[in-house]
Amino acid sequence: MNDDRISYQEKPIDLPVGFFAWLLDCRPVVGCETCQAAWQSLTDAKAKGDDWGASGYAHKIREHHTGGHT
Repeated sequence: MNDDRISYQEKPIDLPVGFFAWLLDCRPVVGCETCQAAWQSLTDAKAKGDDWGASGYAHKIREHHTGGHT
């Protein structure tokens, strides 16, 4: 019986520099406290190297126009 399954964790891949740039592209709406707070959290997450966490805050800022946090 030929068992080709991998029984160990493979090494993680490194994404190219700038890969998350498009994902984090957003601008907080002036006068919106929620956008400003999300922007600060996004900045903090980026400083810690947490690109996935930062992307969640960027999404929140980009979704301002839906009225979810006016």
